[in-house]
Amino acid sequence: MSETRPIALTIAGSDSGGGAGIQADLKTFQAFGVFGTSALTAVTAQNTLGVTAVHPIPLDIVRAQIDAVVVDLPPAAVKTGMLATAGLVSAVADAIRSHRLRRYVLDPVMVATSGDRLLDADAEQTLARELLPLAALVTPNLHEARILTGRPVENLAEMRDAARALVDLGAAAALVKGGHLEGDAVDLLWDGSRERVWRKPRLDTRHTHGTGCTLSAAVAAGLALGFDLADATDRAVRWVAKAIETAPGLGSGHGPVNHFVPTD
Repeated sequence: MSETRPIALTIAGSDSGGGAGIQADLKTFQAFGVFGTSALTAVTAQNTLGVTAVHPIPLDIVRAQIDAVVVDLPPAAVKTGMLATAGLVSAVADAIRSHRLRRYVLDPVMVATSGDRLLDADAEQTLARELLPLAALVTPNLHEARILTGRPVENLAEMRDAARALVDLGAAAALVKGGHLEGDAVDLLWDGSRERVWRKPRLDTRHTHGTGCTLSAAVAAGLALGFDLADATDRAVRWVAKAIETAPGLGSGHGPVNHFVPTD
């Protein structure tokens, strides 16, 4: 008899270059031994050099995808990535509430590694108001944490303050990613009662495309497998570090990480 695997759902945009978005999420789920399902929110024309076009999927089609997955393949964990517009943010929030989806990881995708905007400016506060309170974990980088909290986030002390502010805004936990800090790369997790910090030597590499998508998908995979939040986050952070270290060197710009790296 074949082994039954846990299911995870990603609600995100596609990356035609394959390094981020839905493609990175499904590769990550597969790496962790989790069956991946998806609801596509936007189609992008994208490669390692940047984003040249974005086409949001109609709201009713996004909702229909989520409904179709949940009724037949109920996910043990969910993540969201690129949501593009305020309308999409609200539609996804309504679906998560209606289906009472749990173990939800919110990756507040706002700007691509290339610098291209992936979330309308008027959708930022909608995301904070409607999705943060539903999240078991929110995973902003420094720029996203600054937008969501309205405060500077440029060092470890300010990362600590931002993580606490995000929990105060409704998230159950916050992982503030300090990959753009000077010096070591630092990630900080606050779950409302405990703090954990990961500090890694900075790698001199341009191959970091899709790291945010990959990290949030890895946490969701860990939650789907039954790990608690701290353990799922630890496994994800360490795996993404290895994926960056062994990046395949593809493309002429910000290349993808190595989704083939073992998860052990």
